[in-house]
Amino acid sequence: MKRISLFSNIILLSVTISCSTAKEKKELIFQDEFTGATINPSKWTFEVGGDGFGNNELQFYTKDRKENARVEDGHLIIEARKEKWEKNDYTSAKLITKETFPFQYGSIEVRAKLPKGKGTWPAIWMLSKDIKEWPDDGEIDIMEHVGYNEGFVHGSVHTKKYNHIIGTQKTDTIIVKDATSQFHVYRADWGPEKIEMFVDNKKYFTYINSEKTYEAWPFDQPFYLILNQAVGGNWGGKEGVDTGVYPQKFLIDYVRIYKLNK
Repeated sequence: MKRISLFSNIILLSVTISCSTAKEKKELIFQDEFTGATINPSKWTFEVGGDGFGNNELQFYTKDRKENARVEDGHLIIEARKEKWEKNDYTSAKLITKETFPFQYGSIEVRAKLPKGKGTWPAIWMLSKDIKEWPDDGEIDIMEHVGYNEGFVHGSVHTKKYNHIIGTQKTDTIIVKDATSQFHVYRADWGPEKIEMFVDNKKYFTYINSEKTYEAWPFDQPFYLILNQAVGGNWGGKEGVDTGVYPQKFLIDYVRIYKLNK
């Protein structure tokens, strides 16, 4: 066994105190551990529809349908299924906190295991509560994963000045090789000066409020959290959809939002 010097012990103690202090600065303001029997309507509502949501997606998002969204074994399960629903060939679910918990600034943590296969497109993201025009009013993508590029996890922001439509999107990628087989913590720290993205506490993306204009930083207003699993679409279906992989489950172990008392 390797010996640890007194100096090393001091360093370790210092790190422990520092970490403890950092944790104490976080005040829990929203959480769902999904330990109940059903989805809590005081925390989540459903967005319903099947119009492609601007991305030519293939699913219909249903409401209060256990086949698509349920609590099971301590997890929220968002399940995409290959089945006819109105004019769509797939069903899924999209849970939001627009009416239940809009908030401004915070540390958002979601522990999740992602679906697998071509055509899957799970996301953990946020929009302005009072959105009037996309992308002018902002979008924060805490986690996006497209099945044809397994293990590549993306964090991004969209604004009027910086978005993928005009090729200026601010984004970065981290490789999480076992994202579809193991749970990982996807996190965004959002404050008035910057937005940072992490996976399992490893930071991989930072967007700084350097320009101080609404076109570049529309993030000083309440946003709401979104959990969904799309099927296909402009990005998720870029290399086609493997119909044989469905149904696919997007598992969320917990959602925790902290106020950053800095």
